Amino acid sequence: MKKINKEIALKVGDQAPDFSVPSTNGPIVLSQLVENGPVVLALYPKDFTPG
Repeated sequence: MKKINKEIALKVGDQAPDFSVPSTNGPIVLSQLVENGPVVLALYPKDFTPG
């Protein structure tokens, strides 16, 4: 099991750093989504991956 670096881990209410991810319709940019209203960010690092 990997250890989480608690110094860089986000906590509830923290502002997420801006980032983009590729999609079939072009990149999805967090800062552009936030302009339209609140965003819920959910990550599942082990879904569909080995380990």
